[in-house]
This record gives sequence, C-alpha cells and structure tokens, in this order.
Amino acid sequence: MALKEQISELVTPAVVGAGFYLEDVEILNAGRSRVITCIVDGDIPLNLDQVTVVTKAISALLDEAAFLDETAFTLEVTSPGVERPLTLPRHWRKNHDRLIKIVLTNGEVVEGRIAASDEVSVTVTGKKEEAVVVAFADIKRATVEIEFNRKGDK
Repeated sequence: MALKEQISELVTPAVVGAGFYLEDVEILNAGRSRVITCIVDGDIPLNLDQVTVVTKAISALLDEAAFLDETAFTLEVTSPGVERPLTLPRHWRKNHDRLIKIVLTNGEVVEGRIAASDEVSVTVTGKKEEAVVVAFADIKRATVEIEFNRKGDK
C-alpha cells in the first residue's frame, strides 16, 4: 500500500471522530525530509481551534506510525481552498447559495448559484433566475467563484 493510502487509513478515524472529513493527503518529499499535508473539511468551515484539535490528533498518530521510516516530516493540516473542485455531494451542500462555474463533459458552461442539491444532481439558478438541473455524472469540473461585495452582504 502506498504511503498516501497508509496515512489516509491511519488518520481518517480520528478526523471523522472529530466531526470532519479527510479530503486528501498530499506528500512532498523535500530532500531529507517530507511535508505531509492533510486536507480536512467539514459541513461548515473549520475555525482555528478545530484545526488545532485535528492537527494534534493526526500528529500523535503519525508520530507513532510504524510505517513511517526515520525520515523527518512536517505536518500541515489545512482546509480545502476555494479553488478546490466540487466533487462530492457534501461539497455542493456546504456551498449552497454560492456562485459556481460548471464545465460539463460536452464542453458547455453553466454558471449561477447553487439552489439545491442531492446525491445525484445540483440545481443552479442563473442570472435570469431560470433553474437548471445538472447531473453530477455530466460534470467535468465545478468550482466556487470568488465574489466581492455580494448584494445583501454586510
């Protein structure tokens, strides 16, 4: 089993136990050390205290992991950035009412706000308020668009 999978398997129960999801593990080998980045997310954005709790739990597990050799490592725990693609139904639920851009497998682009989503599709309302239902299976890539000064926000 690859190191990424071993780390994921080891730390996932602790992350889930803290009420979050392990989105991904990235490993960067930098000379005589490595950087292990655990990307953690939740149903609501994580605050600094929550990241600290999860970091301590992951660090304790990695410090004791027999499969890690003597190579020194730096642990980074972070939440997914806004540029990270929406790939799972929970990503769509979490970003309800956010502005998104979807590129379909046929090349067509759909832009608008997430009005609703379920386990198989998302409903997007565009500028003219028309609702478009898009099946997840038809999506090549979807991302949240950064907004500044949204109407109604203070």
